Amino acid sequence: MLKVFRSKIYLALSLVLLVSVIGILGFRMLSDYSWIDAVYMTVITITTVGFSEVSPLDDAAKIFTIFLIISSVFIFAFALSVVTEYILGRNSLEILKKKQVKNKLQSMNKHVIVCGYGRNGAQAVARLKAYNKPFVVIENDPEIIAKHEDDVLFIKGDANEDEVLEAAGIHKAQYLISTLPSDAANLFVVLSARQLNKNLFIISRASEIGSEKNCLWRVPIK
Repeated sequence: MLKVFRSKIYLALSLVLLVSVIGILGFRMLSDYSWIDAVYMTVITITTVGFSEVSPLDDAAKIFTIFLIISSVFIFAFALSVVTEYILGRNSLEILKKKQVKNKLQSMNKHVIVCGYGRNGAQAVARLKAYNKPFVVIENDPEIIAKHEDDVLFIKGDANEDEVLEAAGIHKAQYLISTLPSDAANLFVVLSARQLNKNLFIISRASEIGSEKNCLWRVPIK
């Protein structure tokens, strides 16, 4: 849905740019204005601010100005409606996504919680998909979420916060995989998760002598 909104916004911006270029070239050729005067006349015409002309217009220029005003009014109205629809639709879509995520989590049991969707997190998710194991990913970066949300169930937030772990269904989860970039953050997640669920099977990434040693593949997910 957001892609549709973005395409409409690009269309609206393209139309505004097109009518501006047409206006500048039209005033330049029909009234022999300088480039600055042509830009000025185009701006005051399409924005309908009502300033006076640089110089009197002949009949052809007047007809062109009428066409430019009518076109710009419709185009700006379309652009405004698209922006309004995008803002309202984005808010509605976010609410709908949160509700869908909540409903999916409520139906999950003995699932896997993956903390962080970096390189290791993506590898863990790929393996979980191969085993058809239900999972949810806790990720704090909105760009990563937006890029992969069509294929991955995300909880947006900091995995170090108990509220976020609880939102991910920590009490019903069977596994937790922590792949955060910081060892300290991973340790904190592990300790918090253990307090919230004593029976949780925890797998955590560890760094070893300056190089990453990924322990995710040492334990099979069945």
